[in-house]
Amino acid sequence: MPDFVHLHVHSQYSMLEGAIRVKELCSRVKEMGMPAVALTDHGNMHGAIDFYKKAKDAGLQAILGCELGFGHAFPGDRPDKHGRFRSYHLPLLAASEEGYRNLIALVSHAWLDAPEGCSPQSSLERLAAHSKGIVVLTGCLGGLVPQALLQQSPDEAKKILGQLREIVDPGKLFVELQDHGLVEQPIVNRILVDMARTMELPVVATNDAHYLRRDDAQAQRALGCIASGSTLEEAEASSHNSDEMFLKSPEEMAETFADLPEALSNTMRVAEMCKLKLKLGEPTLPNFRDESGGVVADIDAHFAHLCREGLDKRFKLFERQKKKVDDKKYRDRLELEIRVIQQMKFPGYFLIVQDFINWGKANGVPVGPGRGSGAGSIVAYALGITDIDPIPYDLLFERFLNPERVSMPDFDVDFCMLKREKVIAYVRDKYGRDSVGQIATFQILKAKSCVRDVGRVMGMSFADVDAIAKLVPDPVQGKTVPLKECLTQEPRLKAMYDENEGTRTLIDLAMKVENLNRHAGMHAAGIVISEGPLW
Repeated sequence: MPDFVHLHVHSQYSMLEGAIRVKELCSRVKEMGMPAVALTDHGNMHGAIDFYKKAKDAGLQAILGCELGFGHAFPGDRPDKHGRFRSYHLPLLAASEEGYRNLIALVSHAWLDAPEGCSPQSSLERLAAHSKGIVVLTGCLGGLVPQALLQQSPDEAKKILGQLREIVDPGKLFVELQDHGLVEQPIVNRILVDMARTMELPVVATNDAHYLRRDDAQAQRALGCIASGSTLEEAEASSHNSDEMFLKSPEEMAETFADLPEALSNTMRVAEMCKLKLKLGEPTLPNFRDESGGVVADIDAHFAHLCREGLDKRFKLFERQKKKVDDKKYRDRLELEIRVIQQMKFPGYFLIVQDFINWGKANGVPVGPGRGSGAGSIVAYALGITDIDPIPYDLLFERFLNPERVSMPDFDVDFCMLKREKVIAYVRDKYGRDSVGQIATFQILKAKSCVRDVGRVMGMSFADVDAIAKLVPDPVQGKTVPLKECLTQEPRLKAMYDENEGTRTLIDLAMKVENLNRHAGMHAAGIVISEGPLW
């Protein structure tokens, strides 16, 4: 088997552009005998950790990357209304932990700097500031160097390649070659190979994989039509009509690049450079900030003081309510919990959570009394995180935190949806706008909506598509029934599938794009706080 690994792959996280599910990607790579594979989704790294874990489970080396857009002005170009020039692709791969952090910074800034509604875009200047530990490929036909060649001249392409060579770590710039049967590619490849030899740069063969197998090409086209609001027939005129952008075997790649064996073996060279190992599952908590915004010097002492002070306040409340309690029982339980929390190094977590909860209560934001296993902690009760006294109900602290089973504490906190933005703004102001972010969510192409989308893309009438979609069972307890199961659960749908070719084509195509990501959104209340800028 030829030495080759894929370095240019787009998964379901390339929204409505990639039709490859991460788990299936890893299975297919393993099946074809390749030891590693890269993930280079368009403009984001949403899938990086999901991919890293699944590749590791499959015994594969995960190469984390991103195909990022870079704004560039060719001679004669004019900026758009936002002052931006057109974007051109560069695949970037993390070769080290420093490279991974630099890649995160590049992708993050590309989004943060983009005007609202615009796609993320970086710059060569930004790349120069964050190039350490990153392997750079010159990209597909839409890449910066090939476009310089196609739009301008070989001299302009050579000039940009020279700029990249100055920016990138020595030995980490590769001239990328692709062949999907497009008429321009053999011509561009010949010039790129000559240029690489002249400039003493290595070449590397990739296949711009957007789907897993050749017969998935139509599904990927359907995704593009869902994104653009067009039909397959309308898209035909502007389509490149290639069905070569799938995850090819090493043998297929060797056949395509038979005259350039070094372009294949260099993929292994890149894989050797990119043996990144991430430390996952180790929480990196931000430092708690006091009222002045400063970091508390002795976090354990401050935590213990607030816990004891908080319990004293609860005792005073009991007195006013004429509620008799065993003070010693409460204090002994409190001291035990304090020791466990300090031993597990979680005082900072408790202090951060109690701070924004108590701020919310003091500023007119309704807060729930607490639920879940956190209600078993008297420390949480003393700090005001919960308002449930665990002692009368024999609630166990060990269900929440246990030194025998070290895991992050997890409080379920309920804020009024109309006022929670005030609490988020407070946290953002206290810990820094660059250190607080709302987590992403993904809207997925589910069975019923998938049928409607694909039916429209196929150009079917609304009435025909509606009749099919209405036979797709509704979600059960929030869980959507997959289309394959729908055919067994709903006899009328199965009959239409068996008897009508149009229905069968629609459902078969819908099953291929089902559960792929439609787009990313922002969670209403899932917040990340970091020590220092998130990137």
